[in-house]
Formats: sequence, C-alpha cells, structure tokens
Amino acid sequence: MSRKILVLGAGKSTSYLLDYFLEKSSSEKLHLTIGDLNPKNIPNHISSHPNCDVIALDIFDDDGREKLVAAAAIVVSMLPPRLHIKVANDCIHYKKHLVTASYISDEIMQLDIKAKQLGLVFMNEIGLDPGIDHMSAMEVLDRIRSEGGKLLLFESFTGGLVAPESDNNLWNYKFTWNPRNVVVAGQGGTAKFIQEGTYKYIPYHKLFRRTEFLDVEHYGKFEAYANRDSLKYREAYGLENVLTLYRGTMRRIGFSKAWNMFVQLGMTDDSYTIENSKGMSYRDFTNLFLPYSPTDSVELKLRHYLKIEQDDIMWGKLLELNIFDATITISLPEATPAQILQEILEASWTLESDEKDMIVMYHKFGYELNGEKKQIDANMVVIGESQTHTAMAKTVGLPVAMATLNILNKKITAPGVQIPISKEVYEPILAELKEYDIHFKEYQVPYLGYNPDSILN
Repeated sequence: MSRKILVLGAGKSTSYLLDYFLEKSSSEKLHLTIGDLNPKNIPNHISSHPNCDVIALDIFDDDGREKLVAAAAIVVSMLPPRLHIKVANDCIHYKKHLVTASYISDEIMQLDIKAKQLGLVFMNEIGLDPGIDHMSAMEVLDRIRSEGGKLLLFESFTGGLVAPESDNNLWNYKFTWNPRNVVVAGQGGTAKFIQEGTYKYIPYHKLFRRTEFLDVEHYGKFEAYANRDSLKYREAYGLENVLTLYRGTMRRIGFSKAWNMFVQLGMTDDSYTIENSKGMSYRDFTNLFLPYSPTDSVELKLRHYLKIEQDDIMWGKLLELNIFDATITISLPEATPAQILQEILEASWTLESDEKDMIVMYHKFGYELNGEKKQIDANMVVIGESQTHTAMAKTVGLPVAMATLNILNKKITAPGVQIPISKEVYEPILAELKEYDIHFKEYQVPYLGYNPDSILN
C-alpha cells in the first residue's frame, strides 16, 4: 500500500521537490497528491505520472483542504507563509506530520505542545535560507565543540544571484526568488548584530552603505549587507557567548551602493499609495521624488539630488532600467512606490528562458582551541540548470523533500515544532544533498576576529 504525501502549492520552488518524490515513488511506495489553485501550470511529466494526482484547490476551501489532509500520511506546505497556519491546524486535528520551508511564525509555535503530545513532527525552515544554512552551520559548530573548541565568531551569508554565464546587466543581478522580498529588504526595523563583543545597529537608510566583502574561489568577489536580526538564532545555535554574530545577504560588488539610490529617493517605500499610478510613465514616477524646477530636466535633477556624474557607473545602471522613459507606463492602480519599483525592475531583471541562476552561501567560524585562535571559512555554490529547474528551486525543494521522506521512514522522530539543527535531522540530509552536488568547501584561514576589508565598523 502506497504512502500518501500531500503537497499544497506548486509554485516556482517546487520543481525539484516534485521530481524527487516521483523518482522515489516506486521504490519508496509513495503516492503524491498536489493541491494547487492553478493545476494547469503543473508540467505534464508531473501531472501525468501514474503515482501522482493533481487537484484544483483553493486553500480557503476548508472542506476540500481538510479532506486532502485527512487522507495524507504527511503534508508539505509550499504555500505563502501566512497560510501555513490553516494547514498546521488541520494537521493537528487529523494527526499528520507537517513540513514547510518557511520561518516559524508565532502562531505555528503555539502548536508545539499539541504536536509533541500527538507525537507529530512539525519541521520548518528546511529550505535554503532558512534551511541549508542551519544544517551546514550546525554541522561545523557541533564538530568544533566536540573537539573542545570555544566559539568566538560566527558569520553567515546567502545570495540568490544570476549565474556568471547569464550575468549580462550592469547591476550583476536578476530576480531568482520573490521580487517583493528584494525590494522591501531591510525595512520594518533596524539591523542588529554583535561585533567583537559590541552590539551594533544599522538603520534602514544606512543599511546598503555598510557592507562586508567576501571572496569565493572561482567566482570572485561579493558583498553582503546585514539581515534585520542577526541575533535571532543565537540561543538555538548555542552562541550566547560568541563575540561576533552576523548574518547577511550576498550580492555582487557595487549592487548595494546602487540600490541605495532607490532608498535615498524613497522608491522602496511601501507605506503609502500613489494616486493615479496606473498609466503613469516611468519618467513621471521618477520625477515624483525630485524637487520642482521649471528649467532642469528629470535627468539633471536626479543627478544633482544623488550627486552622481554623467560618466558614473551609477548613472549607467539607472539608464539601463529605463526609469526616464516617457513612453513606458505603469500597469498598477493605486500602487505603493515599492510596488511600482518592483514592476519596473521585473521588466529588466527577469531570467530569460535560456538563462541560469546561482546560489552562494558563505559561513565563517572563529574559535579558540588549546589556547590558539583558528578560523574555518566554508562556502557553497550551486548553478541552476534552466529557467524552471533553478538553483533556488533545487536548494529549497530538495531539503524539504528529503526531510519529508526521512520523517515518513522514521529517521526523524523527535516531535514538536522545530528547525533542522539536530544531528538526527541534518546529518542524513547533508549527506544526501552531496549526491545532488550541493555541498560546502571548507578552508582553514587565519583568525582575524573581523574582516579588515569590511565597512561595517
């Protein structure tokens, strides 16, 4: 008798996830049911597979959703994070395990006691970031501790980028994940971290001008800006006494300085709407944020406002996005500046059918062992195969799929709402990910305590 896996949501990040389940469906006796609002978008090789059923499902259809959950052995929710709680409550009611790639919400966390009482595994944050970052970090942290080392520094960075062979714009960037998350990154709070024992804070308007630089062998230089809360996992990782704790987002050198132009103009603001935005030209939108002048052009006003010259690479980056074009118009009615900026950027930064993405992850571990300070740097690079089988989909979907199967096969048994930081979870998944060429290279480097090339200080 086959074991039923229910996958709710079949968006961009699920290509490898679905392939993994179906490739193992015969040997592992699996039957896959996919519930999605737009089943026609699911590729034919998936929907026509004998061990797969595809069902049109509106997640707000309580009866339809509950019937699918009740019939499953385990549920994988790839829905938008705000919708996980509906599925999680169903899983409690029908006593089903749950797997998601999303951050644990307060609502989900409140189900921890019930999940433990029922012996249910509610595995969250098991994608890329969060996910592979947790597992790969804990593997090294646990190893250092087992050798008697005392942790002094931990830094972790992740970037969803464009592959070198598809890197063909001045920004060295294209959207490989949710564009909205890129546009509003860093908003809603001050970035906080610890550096050499001192708490540091970066307000949003300064975030993109304080970056750290990283070198990745064969792939060159990158920069990283701080995530909003680097201290979120201090307790979970056992790093309460560490001197430096910093998590950031990776981009190619120069991206942050250029992105800061939008921040200073106010184009990333998502707190108000622009009246009559639909039909407004890109040029008129840009002019909204500039001083009035009866004589100066929009271009001249912007250069004066941002203090950039016509031969500056920053100017070239702006021209490349057509933001001064008077013929291209905005399609969104009553939109926020951030929503409009997203539409403008998507016109230039969307991967073409023959283009590939790239994931880069970089960890630094500083520690003291036998009176000597040491440092391990570790990095991972994954290149996508195609527009559908992206590096992002691979690194998000495969850990989710592997965790799901390990729970089914009782290799992961500890109940409750959790993230993948125990050896029971991360050891087998990291080992299996290597079979898919997802692995880290480690380097022993001199311990510096901080990066002297950084402008974080």
